[in-house]
Amino acid sequence: MQQPALIPNNIVLIGFMGCGKTTIGRELRRLLGYPLADMDAIIEQRAGKPITRIFAEDGETAFRDLESGLLAELAGAEQPAQIIATGGGVVSRPENRVTLQRLGYVVWLIAPPNVIHSRTRHSNERPLLHGEDPITRISELLAQREPWYRQCAHLSVDTAGLSSREIATGILESARYFFTGHANTSCPNL
Repeated sequence: MQQPALIPNNIVLIGFMGCGKTTIGRELRRLLGYPLADMDAIIEQRAGKPITRIFAEDGETAFRDLESGLLAELAGAEQPAQIIATGGGVVSRPENRVTLQRLGYVVWLIAPPNVIHSRTRHSNERPLLHGEDPITRISELLAQREPWYRQCAHLSVDTAGLSSREIATGILESARYFFTGHANTSCPNL
């Protein structure tokens, strides 16, 4: 009987923009000492411009190509364990969803549209939310992406009303259970 491939001890944060991936990633880094790979920040650094300019000058497809390339690079990295904060739309490509599931313990951070809007409304760095009715746009994108997030996630966490420390502590407890081989691979809620 063939042994299943080992999943690296990475903690991968997925979810819509404004759900706390970067914030929770930083808290997990503080608690664990693992390096944090914030995909949006890495893409901006490599491109030499913010995501809003990548979208405006090169288009969303070009950004998604950069995102997919970086995800594949992270999946092939020799890094023994890291925290990966993905971009909100990384799940839109089927090949990325497969990569995410191989990459480690995937945590889907969730927040309702009004909370997301509250967290993102003062940012000019959210190109998909520019427009007259951002809450409707948030709701539409969430509805489109929810099945993809669910497909990838080992755990889902509603971030509304919890501190980053509470969320990170819960993720760590769940991840320890997962990495010791005791976890059910469905998408439980914290």
